[in-house]
Amino acid sequence: MISLALGAVLLALYWFFRRRDSRMLRNGVLLVAGVLLTVFGLVDLAWLALSEVPRTEGGLGYTTPLALTLLGLFVLLPVGYLVLVLFLLTNGLTMLRRESRSLRNLLSLIAGLGLLAAPIACVWLLISGSAAGVALAVLIFFLTGYLSACFLVVLVYAWVYGRSTAKVVPQAVVILGAQVINGWVPPLLRARLDRAIGVYRDTLAAGHPAPLMIPSGGQGSDESRPEGQVMAEYLLQRGIPGEQILVEDRATTTEENLRFSAQIQNDAARPGPAVAVTNNYHALRAALLARRLKLDIEAVGAKTAFYYVPSAFLREFAAVMLGHRVLHAVLFAPFLLLVAAIFGMWLILDG
Repeated sequence: MISLALGAVLLALYWFFRRRDSRMLRNGVLLVAGVLLTVFGLVDLAWLALSEVPRTEGGLGYTTPLALTLLGLFVLLPVGYLVLVLFLLTNGLTMLRRESRSLRNLLSLIAGLGLLAAPIACVWLLISGSAAGVALAVLIFFLTGYLSACFLVVLVYAWVYGRSTAKVVPQAVVILGAQVINGWVPPLLRARLDRAIGVYRDTLAAGHPAPLMIPSGGQGSDESRPEGQVMAEYLLQRGIPGEQILVEDRATTTEENLRFSAQIQNDAARPGPAVAVTNNYHALRAALLARRLKLDIEAVGAKTAFYYVPSAFLREFAAVMLGHRVLHAVLFAPFLLLVAAIFGMWLILDG
């Protein structure tokens, strides 16, 4: 009952803070923790409802739900781990067949190989018998567990956020650029543009003034034209009036997309909230950046080909972790101290 009550409190806090500002990772922490505690509490209640032994007699009604949950985790975690490894490896091979062989497209394959190697390395280090080997094995265990917990939080909240709709009436719609191929928009970028056109038309249908359309993206070394210009041509062909389109053609990063586009909106004397349109795997990071930059911008996501999402999301996860590297260093510091203590104790006992 305590876990169910605590889960309900955390979910209520998630709802409260999500309404105040959805562009914060703490919402994901509250959501994941609240759901897990609620599920455990429901398992406890279900066992009590089905059990013939009262909670006060012998303690069976108390220990069995915990035991069953731990047994379920003991069985499901290795199975889930193997499924994840196989999925990442398979997806990595798919990316090799369908996309260019760049590092960014190989991330799912690298992650799968890394997950496969981690337990093997831990076992090898443990049986080495040395203090350094044991300490390193414990460090790998803690680091893998910490990154897995962070990954779960970011994954769940990115999925939730990426499928949300903006709650504001946009004065501008910023379309974040992506690579253009042979001077025209590939499917990934087309999905963003089509979603932005949908936001534009929905705003008009609701009786609000037409928002500015700001296609944002500079020219990469492997592109023949700036992304912003190519996107503007696509918008014109899809019926967006030219006077509503203001091109941003200098940005080379998501942060620059947001900053430069906000400046264009400000120069056009159209103050008010904006909506940034990107792909669903990228929406959360764009929103986090907008909040850090103190910009009144929400982000919405467009659909992405399923095979492309794992590698793309791994890039997003790495970027989110690096963006909060000081916080993660502080949170992981106790684990480093514990590893150092284990190393010291092992040296003392071995000596």
